[in-house]
Amino acid sequence: MKLFLDTANIEEIRTAWSWGAIEGVTTNPSLVAKEGRPFKEIVREICEIVNPGDISAEVVSLDAEGMIREAREVASWHPNIVVKIPMTKEGMKAVRALSQEGIRCNVTLVFTLAQAFLAAKAGAYYISNFVGRVDDISSEGMDAVRDTVNMIKEYGFKSQVLVASVRHPMHVIEALRAGAHACTVPFKVLEQLYQHPLTDIGIQRFLADWEKSGAKIFG
Repeated sequence: MKLFLDTANIEEIRTAWSWGAIEGVTTNPSLVAKEGRPFKEIVREICEIVNPGDISAEVVSLDAEGMIREAREVASWHPNIVVKIPMTKEGMKAVRALSQEGIRCNVTLVFTLAQAFLAAKAGAYYISNFVGRVDDISSEGMDAVRDTVNMIKEYGFKSQVLVASVRHPMHVIEALRAGAHACTVPFKVLEQLYQHPLTDIGIQRFLADWEKSGAKIFG
């Protein structure tokens, strides 16, 4: 399963990339707006840092014609860019046209198997199944992920399932168990994946024993 970072913050991206943990970045208009910099400038810088890697950048028009026009522009900025398109009727019209042109699309804001099915039919490269927002309304977000993975296997769609709206490390574990193709996480969740109290205790004990022994690596 590919692991992406869900952010537009350059410092977070540089740090995560240095850890060797991520294979791409997903952004959205809200994340970009937080940075207070030109959209194109941010996206191109991310592409230079995370290379190779898929970088998702979202359009903002609501009509298919506008989405297609924006998608062509955004995709021209770097070959690693995947254009995010919302799950709407107009969005799927855009995805169908763009996929036929060879522009990869990440269909975002997908919450149900029915929506995932339509995204796959339209030619989505990634289908972003949101889990956290579904959990927030007392439903099981991972159900649609498992169903979408099974649908792709059963019918041979070329789309990949991308688990999004991740709130905690268990969402990542559940995505792995479900057979998702990718998962995008906030920086905080990425940090949490590294942590375990027994790891910390083990390191402390090993170092204490080493110090008592007087052993050295050099000299």
